[in-house]
Amino acid sequence: MGGSRSGGPEPRDRGDGAEPRDQGGGAEPRDRTDEHIVRWTRILPDLDPDIEGSVTRMVRFVEHIRRVKDRSLVEYDLHRHEYDTLQALGGRHGTAAPSELAADLGMPPNSVTGRLDALERRGFVRRTPSATDRRRVQVELTDEGRAAWLGAMGGVGHEEYRLLGGLTADERRTLADLLRRVMVRAEQEARES
Repeated sequence: MGGSRSGGPEPRDRGDGAEPRDQGGGAEPRDRTDEHIVRWTRILPDLDPDIEGSVTRMVRFVEHIRRVKDRSLVEYDLHRHEYDTLQALGGRHGTAAPSELAADLGMPPNSVTGRLDALERRGFVRRTPSATDRRRVQVELTDEGRAAWLGAMGGVGHEEYRLLGGLTADERRTLADLLRRVMVRAEQEARES
């Protein structure tokens, strides 16, 4: 549960027993989180249903996308760490130094070597000497690696578009803006600690 019991603004009484809001066209469809809120506001009356609902839905959304990603990885015979490495390489236009990949993945540089060895054996990446410094190597995404990465990513992307396609463009922009404001606060606190 992620609701606010202390340290935040006073909870707002919506006057509706934590039921979903009516947007003018009848009752809004209910999701599992609505039942969660009803149950917990009976136990914790000062629980802010908007905070609880937002946090619970964000967690459940991420869990849903993670399940879709896991199915997509199985379909493309990729482990999560392989996908993450291919994506980091794809995010650098298909070519990077191992140290750059390690930084992108938040790993020590020597830890990425084993990942690259395995991906190279599968034909997903190739290592070539750097054109500017023969002591260094560049990692390149192969056509096979790009196909596996994009295929796995496509399943997740399709589901993201399917779910968020239920919102208008303005609603998606508003959602993105609101989530950015929340994350700026979270990231600021992380930097300060």
